[in-house]
Amino acid sequence: MKTIINTQVPEFKVQAFQNGEFRTVTNEDIKGKWAIFFFYPADFTFVCPTELVDLAEKYEELKKMGVEVFSVSTDTHFVHKAWHDASDSIKKIQYTMLADPLATLSEAFGVYIEEEGMAYRGTFLVDPEGKIKLAEIQDNSIGRNAEELVRKVEAAQFVANHPGEVCPAKWKKGQETLTPSIDLVGKI
Repeated sequence: MKTIINTQVPEFKVQAFQNGEFRTVTNEDIKGKWAIFFFYPADFTFVCPTELVDLAEKYEELKKMGVEVFSVSTDTHFVHKAWHDASDSIKKIQYTMLADPLATLSEAFGVYIEEEGMAYRGTFLVDPEGKIKLAEIQDNSIGRNAEELVRKVEAAQFVANHPGEVCPAKWKKGQETLTPSIDLVGKI
């Protein structure tokens, strides 16, 4: 398997649903911004709404950090709207829901399950230059935690703004970081 860390987000053009409107989203829309691509298997399922609502509860915080959020499934934008209209939980979502019925994005990010026609749970953080800085893929039976994702975004933004510094395990904003050097070898 080849990693996609530090690779460029591919060109794409997909339909989307956000705040009662349909629109087209392309890779041009993320240039110069931090972006999260949050892949999930399908609308009208069980674990997916719990994750999407968890992420919706962190959306304002992420926006204040300069991060745009895109949930992605292989459903159409029409199905996203129907789910939004039918579910009190999904009505809480303010971020953009990308439609990927041809699996273009799912395949490009390496999360597509061809025999099922849906995606694994994949989380990707893209920096303002369009490079993928975080990539996590997990089995569809395991839900994610938006609070931990926010922590990882904070760490990625910190190291992007502080070249030469790195964030240790469990690092939280405001805590001490490390500056790799020969002096630290074997001392941590």
